[in-house]
Amino acid sequence: MYSFDYQRASDAQAAVAALGAAPDAKYLGGGQSLLPTMRLRLAQPSALVDVTRIPALGEIAVEAKTVKLGAAVCHADVASNAEIRRVLPALATLAGDIGDRQVRALGTLGGSIANNDPAADYPAALLALDATVVTDRRRIGADAFFVGMYETALEPDELIVAVEFPIPERAAYEKFRNPASHFALTGVFVAKSANGVRVAVTGAAPSVFRATDLEAALAANFTPEAARGVTISPDDLNTDMHASAEYRAHLIPVLAARAVTHANG
Repeated sequence: MYSFDYQRASDAQAAVAALGAAPDAKYLGGGQSLLPTMRLRLAQPSALVDVTRIPALGEIAVEAKTVKLGAAVCHADVASNAEIRRVLPALATLAGDIGDRQVRALGTLGGSIANNDPAADYPAALLALDATVVTDRRRIGADAFFVGMYETALEPDELIVAVEFPIPERAAYEKFRNPASHFALTGVFVAKSANGVRVAVTGAAPSVFRATDLEAALAANFTPEAARGVTISPDDLNTDMHASAEYRAHLIPVLAARAVTHANG
């Protein structure tokens, strides 16, 4: 690992200023993606700006229609929060199945979505729940936030402050996970609200995406059978050492059907 400067920001404005003052600086959340990359010398930031001690970024607020999570909230706190488990259990379940106990204790919501790993879980929750990413300067809808593999709509110095999740009528997340990393080989998040049905898929393509054919089928008939009846094209899906594009295409409606079963209780 190369040498670097370390700074701990006291508020969002200080973090942005510190990042702008150092060339090639990076924000540091839980460090679950950035630090291994640095250890392998695949990244060489000149400075790390730690945002995990900013009070506002660690807040959890459950309101009548929205769950608002600060960007520095760790996965373990989402998984164990009683109010989240009551109003949005799908999100708590998702967080509780990320990585292992050590990863969940350190990894943060903001770090996960800013990195936008193709197999990460949280991007599917944001996209399916039509969440809003709140930064130090604007609000970005989930549909516009995830741009491509490891790419988001964030500006280089833009800091995620919080994410607002609308509370759906029903929702569930199912994934077929890599047994070693617990990343999603394929994961499907299904959410039904007054505005319709949204289905987001992670782990199957270069970036998280909405499965519009499944959305249409489930909007007409929110049942496992409707989900299983949808055929997903393997075009543009990933083939790697873990699974072929065809296998991932097969998994998507299977996992969607399981998610609908759980969502329906």
